[in-house]
Amino acid sequence: MDNELIPNRGNYKKLLSYQKTDIIYQITYYFCHKFLTRGDRTVDQMIQAARSGKQNIIEGCAASSTSAKTEIKLIDVAKASLKELLEDYEDYLKTRGIKQWDKGSVEFEAMRKLGIEHNDPQFFMQLIETRPAGTIANMCIILIKQADYLLFRQLKKLSADFIANGGFSERMSVLRRKNRGY
Repeated sequence: MDNELIPNRGNYKKLLSYQKTDIIYQITYYFCHKFLTRGDRTVDQMIQAARSGKQNIIEGCAASSTSAKTEIKLIDVAKASLKELLEDYEDYLKTRGIKQWDKGSVEFEAMRKLGIEHNDPQFFMQLIETRPAGTIANMCIILIKQADYLLFRQLKKLSADFIANGGFSERMSVLRRKNRGY
């Protein structure tokens, strides 16, 4: 029998948003250690932003059984962390005079397609091993935008679910009334 009060929300690892942020974290870790100067504060900032994007999804999912508010807030924090990371990658390109891929360009569309078709970090890690820094930054920018969209959709669904079904306190009240017979 399912627990009516504390539902099992499933496995966060099955979420496309989590899978995408795991890829982004691994690429960012590699990128920062390979292309940025050791001791540069940006290294820690970028890695922490990528980590926060991933970890807040995990934490939000863990809290989801008892707090829709916390889940929504943490998914939004994940989204905000990725926006910060996006800006860091864009700054990397700008400060080095490297062109950011335009939407519709061959590179942009090819990477966009790869991001849609693949959610395996190993696929992308093998892909970036032979790529220059600017290419990897552009690739990650596209993956971040895809993750941002997935998180937007996730927030929209969580909000609609909360409006339709309420939260933990409301479930508690319903079950108490049901148990008391009124």
